[in-house]
Amino acid sequence: MASPLIVFDLDGTLVDTAPDLVATLNTILARQGLPSVDYEAARNMVGGGARVMLERGLQAAGQDIATVAIDELTRDFIEHYAAHIADRSAPFVGVEDALDEFAERGFTLSICTNKLEWLSVRLLDAFGLSRRFAVICGADTFGIAKPNPEVLHRTIERSGATIGRALMVGDSHTDIATARAAQIPVIAVDFGYTDTPVAELSPDRVISRFSDLPEAVLSLLGNNRVSG
Repeated sequence: MASPLIVFDLDGTLVDTAPDLVATLNTILARQGLPSVDYEAARNMVGGGARVMLERGLQAAGQDIATVAIDELTRDFIEHYAAHIADRSAPFVGVEDALDEFAERGFTLSICTNKLEWLSVRLLDAFGLSRRFAVICGADTFGIAKPNPEVLHRTIERSGATIGRALMVGDSHTDIATARAAQIPVIAVDFGYTDTPVAELSPDRVISRFSDLPEAVLSLLGNNRVSG
């Protein structure tokens, strides 16, 4: 029988990437002669991928995005971000301990993110975390992005798992909607990137620290589905 699977979102769930993403956004805005976006406001623009964040940032800075070369700016954003991907970013407290516990319990761990796959691998490599995940799937891996449930279904399939023994962990409406559409349980962290408190989005569980994740996972999957 396939091992139980936990599929993690990346930005705002496993790694606090907002410092470097917001710095990149404001660098690109400055090159366009536009004002910076406030950090707290820009933090909640994370999660839809580089282009979406850039579009939101341009609009917040008062720019009509129909008048800019968005494809070129997106390439500039990605190029700058890739070079500064781990300057100030860091895994959230307790991530490695939780991953260790799941590995000891025989779980398979994977990533499903709207970040580009190669950027996701580069970020995780910077913290020595890539080896912990069976697969790392980004928005470009299958050409599908969350909240389309197909990207989660394919991540589960590529991980060698089944929907009946899989669970998602994320930080936003996008993650919760994706898991719901894919018909798997979802746990939300309440320290990620979202304008709406995740508790109001009705995930199956909400956690405020990674030390609470193992208990939440076991309560949703059930010991028989984990060890059986």
